[in-house]
Amino acid sequence: MTYELRLYEDTPYADEQFYLSSDSPRALYVSAGAIIVNSESKAQDEGLVSTTALNIRAGNEGATIWRWEIESVDNPSDPISIRSTLRLTGEIDLGSIGEEFLMRLDSVEFPPEGCALLHTHQGPGIRCLREGSIRIDTLGQSSSYCPGGAWFENGSNHVFAQADLEKTSRFIRAMVLPQALLGTSSIKYVNEDDKHKPKSQSYRVFSETAINLVERNN
Repeated sequence: MTYELRLYEDTPYADEQFYLSSDSPRALYVSAGAIIVNSESKAQDEGLVSTTALNIRAGNEGATIWRWEIESVDNPSDPISIRSTLRLTGEIDLGSIGEEFLMRLDSVEFPPEGCALLHTHQGPGIRCLREGSIRIDTLGQSSSYCPGGAWFENGSNHVFAQADLEKTSRFIRAMVLPQALLGTSSIKYVNEDDKHKPKSQSYRVFSETAINLVERNN
């Protein structure tokens, strides 16, 4: 079975409630406002990864939620309401990752003029820019993103990232990785010399958890 990672944007009204089943591993990030998830409050700029059913209620000012779901490509996309939008999808090659998996939600921040030297990752992911701007160079092409812009990286392609030259830039990222990377970085630098150079980017892991994509479909 072929899987894909999907990024939705949900914008529930104030105090609106909705339910997410336990069918899919998912990550949630509160881009604006606040939510209550199974009685636990999540403020703006907080997130979680879950493999269980979730009852969600927006705060008294509503919310904007970035939601990543792992689904079979054969399953139609399922926005939770008319106030949900499918932003981006990307195929997951499980064979290139391994046999045991985790889902990670984190934040990557760059100071002005920061960059990520030429690198790959040990699994695919979808990024969404939170602040600043960033240029992504890969496969001989350059793409620039402003806040709210989203892009997919399959992990194996070489990538160079150049952040805004004048202000801090930050993106939020959900990835599917080998379970052995729990608590450790997924990045691999392409050039040997770059491995020992100072790195400008910093990381904040919101949540990560082991997921079982194979058994749940047997």
